[in-house]
Amino acid sequence: MRPPAMLRWAAAALALALLAAAPAAAFYLPGVAPNDFQKKDPLLVKVNKLTSTKTQLPYSYYSLPFCKPDTIVDSAENLGEVLRGDRIENSPYVFEMREPKMCQIVCRASIDDKQAKELKEKIGDEYRVNMILDNLPLVVPIAWQDRDAVVYQGGYHVGVKGQYAGSKDEKVFIHNHLTFLVKYHKDETTELSRIVGFEVKPFSKLVTNSDTPQEVEPGKEIIFTYDVGFEESDVKWASRWDTYLLMTDDQIHWFSIVNSLMIVLFLSGMVAMIMLRTLYRDISRYNQLETEEEAQEETGWKLVHGDVFRPPENSDLLCVCVGTGVQFFGMLLVTMIFAVLGFLSPSNRGGLMTAMLLTWVLMGLFAGYASSRFYKMFKGSEWKSITLRTAFLFPGISFGIFFILNALIWGEKSSGAVPFTTMFALVLLWFGISVPLVFVGSYLGFKQPAIEAPVKTNKIPRQVPEQAWYMNPAFTILIGGILPFGAVFIELFFILTSIWLHQFYYIFGFLFLVFIILIITCAEITIVLCYFQLCSEDYNWWWRSYLTSGSSAVYLFLYAGFYFFTKLQITKLVSGILYFGYMLLASFAFFVLTGTIGFCACFWFTRLIYSSVKID
Repeated sequence: MRPPAMLRWAAAALALALLAAAPAAAFYLPGVAPNDFQKKDPLLVKVNKLTSTKTQLPYSYYSLPFCKPDTIVDSAENLGEVLRGDRIENSPYVFEMREPKMCQIVCRASIDDKQAKELKEKIGDEYRVNMILDNLPLVVPIAWQDRDAVVYQGGYHVGVKGQYAGSKDEKVFIHNHLTFLVKYHKDETTELSRIVGFEVKPFSKLVTNSDTPQEVEPGKEIIFTYDVGFEESDVKWASRWDTYLLMTDDQIHWFSIVNSLMIVLFLSGMVAMIMLRTLYRDISRYNQLETEEEAQEETGWKLVHGDVFRPPENSDLLCVCVGTGVQFFGMLLVTMIFAVLGFLSPSNRGGLMTAMLLTWVLMGLFAGYASSRFYKMFKGSEWKSITLRTAFLFPGISFGIFFILNALIWGEKSSGAVPFTTMFALVLLWFGISVPLVFVGSYLGFKQPAIEAPVKTNKIPRQVPEQAWYMNPAFTILIGGILPFGAVFIELFFILTSIWLHQFYYIFGFLFLVFIILIITCAEITIVLCYFQLCSEDYNWWWRSYLTSGSSAVYLFLYAGFYFFTKLQITKLVSGILYFGYMLLASFAFFVLTGTIGFCACFWFTRLIYSSVKID
C-alpha cells in the first residue's frame, strides 16, 4: 500500500469515528417503555445501595436505622446489577402524582449505641443514599456559579459533620428531612403525565425546632420527614436522561481528547509513511541483486529470512495469549458498536456489564480458532491441550483474583459481595458455554490447513549479532508502550472517574474513536520497532512484538496508582486492595488486548515483506 493510500484509509477511519462520536455523546434508546400517570396515581419510590467514594464498599439501605415498609421486597436484578452491588428494594416513601405534600412523617426511631456508631461511621465516610423513581435515579442539584449552570450528583449524603455556634466540639448530624421534587411532562390532550426528573434537597433539623439540626446520639429519637413537590417540565420523556449524562467538564473533554488523538494519529501516519517508503526502496534493491556475492554483501532484514519464521520459545503460551486477545478484541468491538448505536440504554442498570460478560463468553469460539491456527503453524499436534489452556488460563487467573477480592468484601459485610448463586452462574457461563465454544473454535481452526510461511526456515539457527544499546529488548519494549498509552490516557481519566467517583459515563462515540486510534497506534509502533529489529539481524520478533504494544498495560497500572493517590480519598486498607486488585485485572486485560493487536500487525507485516522479495 503506497503512502497516499495509507493516508486515505486513516482519514476514512477518522471520519467514521468522528461521525460516530457526534451522535453517541447524547444518543441512546430509552430501553424501557414509558409509564403514564394520571393525577393522584401512586408513585413508588425504591431505595438502592449506600455508596461512598472513600471506601468503595456499597451497603444495603436498610443496614442503617432508616424507616422500613411493612414488608421489604427485593426487585429483580440482572447479572450486571448484582456484580455492581445494586440492591434495589421498596421504601416507605409513596407519592401521589401531582399531589404536593408538606412535612409528612415517615417514622420515629430511637437509636441504640450500635446504630449510632454505624451512622457516625457512614457519615464520616461520606456515604450517599441512592433512590429510584420510575427508573430514574435520585440526584441532588448543585449550582455552578462559574458557569451559571446546574450539575447533578447522584444520591444525597446520609449526614454531615459540623459544630454548634460557639462550640469547638465536632458533632455528627443526620439528614432526616428530605425535600423531593418530581418533574413531569404532561400531555395536554390526555392529561397523562410522565416523570422526567427526580431531585432532592436533604436537611438535618428537629421537628420541634427547624433551626436546630438533628444530632446523632444514642437514645435520642429521630423523626424522619419529607416534603414532595411537582414541577411541569418541557423535557420530553425520551430525553429525560440528558441532564444526568451531561459532562461537568465538557469543554476540557472535547478539546483535550480530540487534540491528543489527532496528534497521535498524525504521528502514526507519518511514521507509517516513512516506513512504507523505506521498505519500498529495500524491496526494490533486493530484487535487483543479480549475484549471490552481491546478496551476501547486503545487510539488514533480508539476511534473516531463513530464521524469521522459526517458532519461538514457549510458543504454546503465545498461542494462548493471542487467542485470549482475540476474545477480548471481539468482546470490546461488539459491545462498543451496540453502545454507539444506543442499544445499551442508561436506564438499563447493569446492562453494559451483562452485555460484556455474555459477549466475552460467546467470543470463546474465536479464541479457540485463533489459538489453534497459530498452534498448528508452530507444528503443534496436541490441539486439545492448547484448547484447555486457552479456555482456562486467563479466566482462571481472573476468577481467582475476583474470588479473593470478593472474600474481602464479604468480610466487610458489604452488599457489593457477589452471592453464591451469582458466583455459580458465572462458573456455569464459563464451563457451560465458554469452554465448549473454545473447543468448537479450536477444532474448526485445527482442521484448516496450516498457515505456510512465505520463506523456508533453516535447520541451524543463525547467530544473532551483538545489538546496540537502544535495541535492547527491555528498552524497546518499554518505549513501544508509551504511544498506545498516550492514545488512551485522557479517556482513561474519565473512565476511572466514572467507576471510582460514581459518575455517569455515556460518551461511547469518543470511546469508539479512542479504540480505533489505539488499534492503529499499537499496530504501527510494533511494526516500526519490528522493522528496526529485523534490520539489526535479530529475528526473535514473536514475543517481542507482543510485549512491545502490550507494555502499555504497565503505564496503565502506573497511571492507576497516580490516580489513586491524587484523585481518590480512600483510606481503608481493604478499599485500597480492592482498587489495585481490580486495576490489576484491568491492566492484565489491556496487556492481552494490545499485545494481540501488535502481534497480529507484526505477523502480517513480516509475511508481507518476506513474500515480496526473491529468495533463492
